[in-house]
Amino acid sequence: MPFDARPLSDDVDTHAVNAFARQLKAGRGTSGSTVIAWIIGGFAATIALTFFGPLLVMGLSQAPLPVALLVACAILAGVVLVTLLIVSGIRRARERRYRLSRFAAANNMTYHDRVQNPRLPGMIFSLGHSRISTDLIRGHSPRFVEFGNYQYTVKNGKHSTTYRWGYVAVKLDVPLPNIVLDATGNNSVLGSNLPASFRKDQQLSLEGDFDKYFTLYCPAGYERDALYLFTPDIMARFIDNAAQLDVEIVDDWLLLYTRRAVSTLDPATWAWLFGTVGALLS
Repeated sequence: MPFDARPLSDDVDTHAVNAFARQLKAGRGTSGSTVIAWIIGGFAATIALTFFGPLLVMGLSQAPLPVALLVACAILAGVVLVTLLIVSGIRRARERRYRLSRFAAANNMTYHDRVQNPRLPGMIFSLGHSRISTDLIRGHSPRFVEFGNYQYTVKNGKHSTTYRWGYVAVKLDVPLPNIVLDATGNNSVLGSNLPASFRKDQQLSLEGDFDKYFTLYCPAGYERDALYLFTPDIMARFIDNAAQLDVEIVDDWLLLYTRRAVSTLDPATWAWLFGTVGALLS
């Protein structure tokens, strides 16, 4: 699947980036990340003044003038540094979103900066709370496909853990049985990295080397359908192109999962993903 990667690295116009950021803000209000960034900056400034302010007063009243000036400069430098880091982070985020939007347009796709509670049927989309997809790139022809980064938070007692995924969602022509391909190549020493567990009787062994790359799970009674679907040609496509991706088929959706971001400014990642989708659906 050829694509134009130039917008990911071409020089950008600062005015265009800022105009695009204002357009996004007008559509959804101030982003949560921006608000949090400014809160952190204000908190850092408050902490600096709270803890070091008295030292500055003491320095001015008791210490030699050079020492007092040194303390004051150190406090000021700390506040300025925190502020610059926040502003720089916001600027980089704006530029990333602008580049991705231009990349989408150049490839006849659309860009959406965020979707709360995405309405996708896969296993990762029903877990936890604060579910959000970001930097979505959507194609609509010859079929709908969505590339996105996704996160959700799971609370366990007093502690919370945020899980981050990259995914590709492809709309199929017809509904199929719920099938999961757990890629062995991305598992940890503790086993599968998928957030769901499966019974041993749901596991189906396929011919050839397929079991070296994927563990296939399907509902009881659908073994014949899975064997019919995963012909030698289809198995070879998955092995050659998706061996590092977990796969889930739900109704008329094909979902690919990875624990790394898929919507990035890295052309190699897009080449891999476009090639994978093209090979699986050809």
